[in-house]
Amino acid sequence: MNVDIGSRLRYVRLMHNLSQRELAKRAGVTNSTISLIEANASNPSVGALKRILDGIPIGLAEFFSFEPEKPRKAFYAAEELVEIGKGPISYRQIGDNLFGRSLQILKECYQPGADTGKVPLVHEGEEGGIVLSGRLEVTVDDERRILGPGDAYYFESRRPHRFRCVGPVPCEVISACTPPTF
Repeated sequence: MNVDIGSRLRYVRLMHNLSQRELAKRAGVTNSTISLIEANASNPSVGALKRILDGIPIGLAEFFSFEPEKPRKAFYAAEELVEIGKGPISYRQIGDNLFGRSLQILKECYQPGADTGKVPLVHEGEEGGIVLSGRLEVTVDDERRILGPGDAYYFESRRPHRFRCVGPVPCEVISACTPPTF
């Protein structure tokens, strides 16, 4: 039997309105541990999974016994996009339930000066995006580019990367990543 623990954990976490950071805090693990498990880049031991599920709280038996319905909705109005970001970076996701999906699509908005952090992001998968408005500085490994409207990026997500809005106006981006990482 092949169980997608990462998607299942993400589904249960979102069902309980928990961020990766909040679940990590409750479970006494790092935020990156939750992220790696949800991206199926790390396979937790039974003990580690139980400790994480205790932070929700949900038991192992319940975690493995339910079978959530896969989303069948095909169209989303602008107001139906689900906000999963916070602070100066907005991430509006298409669909609230990504269980069983292999692609995540976001409408991102970075306020002037907003930054994904000094520590580069690293995770399994691939991601790409197109800048709609504003200017976005994208750093991948040691390469840095400032992208404007119509410019795009695409790379393997295990390469260290970072995003930062440069200029006096917000930057809007449409992006996609596989597997879903939030």
